[in-house]
Amino acid sequence: MRMRNTLAVTAAAVGTLAAIAAAPAQATTEYSSALKIKGVQYDAPGRDSNSCSSGNSRDEYLTIKNYSSTATVNLMGYVVKDATGNKFTFPANHYLEPGDYIKLRGGHGTDSDARNVVYRQNCNFIWNNDKDSIYLYKSSGARADVHSYTKSANDRDGNGYITYHG
Repeated sequence: MRMRNTLAVTAAAVGTLAAIAAAPAQATTEYSSALKIKGVQYDAPGRDSNSCSSGNSRDEYLTIKNYSSTATVNLMGYVVKDATGNKFTFPANHYLEPGDYIKLRGGHGTDSDARNVVYRQNCNFIWNNDKDSIYLYKSSGARADVHSYTKSANDRDGNGYITYHG
């Protein structure tokens, strides 16, 4: 009788351990990349207008950070896409030192490593205000990071900004 109870307890414990071990793999997919999406201002403050002269598309931005403690990463050839395939490819060298970040902004402007900014040179908005997915691809084509959001689930304070990696 005692052996049967021990077997039942052992089987239950093994089943619990197997479930715990499987949980992290299903919860989140992490990609092997120093660069990750730190956050997104998906809803630019004010009334949306993609007019190049008076619009606010430059207030919509994506922050990409180098989370490596040792590697410098060149953004040239990296691609940012949304769920419908709108995309931006970094056309020039932009080196991110360990811990450094860059803001990819809409609108026209002068790219500056010193000011940590790259402009898409396009006045159209890329991120939807209600929900979207953000994909970051390495220059090799491998996925570096991905995040999906909905305004109601992820933007609790309603300011149009969502943080992903601290």
